[in-house]
Amino acid sequence: MVSPHPTFPTITPTIPAQRSAPEPIPREPDARLMAAIAAGDQAAFGALFVRFSAGVQRIVLTVVRDPAQSDEVVQEVFLTIWREAARFDPARSSVAGYVTMLARGKAVDRVRASQASRSRDERYRVSNLDRHDHYDPVIELALLREESSQVRSALAGLTRFQREAIELHYLDGLTYLEVGRLLGVSAGTVKSRVRSGMASLRLRLGGPDWVG
Repeated sequence: MVSPHPTFPTITPTIPAQRSAPEPIPREPDARLMAAIAAGDQAAFGALFVRFSAGVQRIVLTVVRDPAQSDEVVQEVFLTIWREAARFDPARSSVAGYVTMLARGKAVDRVRASQASRSRDERYRVSNLDRHDHYDPVIELALLREESSQVRSALAGLTRFQREAIELHYLDGLTYLEVGRLLGVSAGTVKSRVRSGMASLRLRLGGPDWVG
């Protein structure tokens, strides 16, 4: 006779052992990546490209203002990094500062090659003055030219952190937040570096006689 209340086997659920969260992949220091690139490490080059390509694109486009030419300049920047990584000296600059200077230099070279006149650069700077909290037309012109030995000496006299912040914010047109993300510091820290650096430049330059 079939029981009206069939019985089912008792199943004791097993609780799987808790797995610890995977260890985060450590971020390779920038300087170590540069050393690996100098030795021909393509994976290190790929990691550096991922880390800095967006910032380089932004800087180049800010100066060149032509998307097609900007893409070409970005390629030039990273090709130069690949070929000349062995020349990078971590005692003189951070990797972020080195990449930034390289990007800005390549961008300015492209603009000057396509148009000898400086009027385009000056019109661009004037149209974007509202982006600079510490705009000083005399210092702006001198920094843009970078031809006076006195200007170069004044820049060299700043701390590395002041110089990087001024070049990124004051010349390349990046916001404090954008500069902070690129350098790995807060926007407030960037603002402080820009203010102290500009004050030092004004003291060192002293007046308009060196603008020629």
